[in-house]
Amino acid sequence: MKTVVPSAERPDGYLTSAKRVAGWLRPAWLEVDLASVAANVAHIARTVAPARVCAIVKADGYGHGAVRVAYAAVEGGASYLGVALAEEGHELRQAGLDVPVLILSEPPPEAMQMVVEDHLTATIYTVRGFSALLEAARAARPDGGGRAAAGPVPVHLKLDSGMHRVGADEGTFVELAAAVAGQPELFLEGAFTHLAVADEPGNAYTGEQLRRFEAALARLDGEGTKPRLLHAANSAGALCHPEARYAMVRPGIAMYGISPGPLVAGHAAVAALRPVLSLKAQVSLAKEVEAGERVSYGLRYELAQRSVVATVPLGYADGVPRRLYEAGGEVLVGGRRCPIAGTVTMDQIMVDCGPGAVVRAGDEVVLIGRQGDEEVTAWEWARRLGTIAYEVTCGLSPRLPRIYV
Repeated sequence: MKTVVPSAERPDGYLTSAKRVAGWLRPAWLEVDLASVAANVAHIARTVAPARVCAIVKADGYGHGAVRVAYAAVEGGASYLGVALAEEGHELRQAGLDVPVLILSEPPPEAMQMVVEDHLTATIYTVRGFSALLEAARAARPDGGGRAAAGPVPVHLKLDSGMHRVGADEGTFVELAAAVAGQPELFLEGAFTHLAVADEPGNAYTGEQLRRFEAALARLDGEGTKPRLLHAANSAGALCHPEARYAMVRPGIAMYGISPGPLVAGHAAVAALRPVLSLKAQVSLAKEVEAGERVSYGLRYELAQRSVVATVPLGYADGVPRRLYEAGGEVLVGGRRCPIAGTVTMDQIMVDCGPGAVVRAGDEVVLIGRQGDEEVTAWEWARRLGTIAYEVTCGLSPRLPRIYV
């Protein structure tokens, strides 16, 4: 990822547009509003208090840039960070973030050394994972060259309460708790589960999952094992299900200012979130094209009348799905909605700006975000494409520079 160089700090004669990134000349970019990230995390923290916030920054911060977003989340009140991979945790440590970092799925055995060396918090739900982590922790003891001052490795156990993706069944959950508690190299800090339908407020399955979680916790308590940090709530759980908050919540999509789902978009706590990401570009070429002419690969878009067609330099290699045209995708030019004209190509799209439109090379085009009184959201893309907003933002390519506002 390129580092933003503020225009005021650039040498004379360099491209000074705030829309450019040092070393990047193609006019297409993502703008990420870090103040809104911090504000969203602060809002979530107020909503769920006294529970603490574990800000989820996996998948490069849902496409927003993990490191910069993580710093903003901590500024907003997050006391924990969540990632999917040991490598993602390593990136945060290399960037100087020293808050606890939870790996949300059990790392493979070959990753456990990185977990220990980077002082990450491991999730465990199999005997294999437990054994691998214990081996790595023992290898890092003072006599093995390593971890003395940092103390035991913190562990969170994950229960499969009904989503059936990852997690231990109740019996294994209880056995692993006793095994972790019996090893001085490990520290049983937390226990958690994951909710499958928290974004469906009327679905009783969320309550059933919490009941199963409580039953497993009761068995731990009965055997004298009681992790202090319990958590179950994702974004929808945190904002819409107070009974799921426990000691910590794990907001992901909400901290990026995006509703966890259409059915909870009107919830007051969700509606208060601030948008974070905008996808923008500049027109690279504009020309008038005669009525009856066809545009782009396959010649599927026919102009009903003479119109101004603008070429915009980003395409499916940047995360603009090829079928967005077929789904009726629109962009904003001059504060107006304009249809994508023809098939999205690898590096460019064409836009039908309408008859007589005053559009020139260099004009701003907004694919996601606000321009004037109009707005295109990630959920609008998702609805058109039959997917979810999470996939839209995670699909935005690393070759798009991120500009942090």
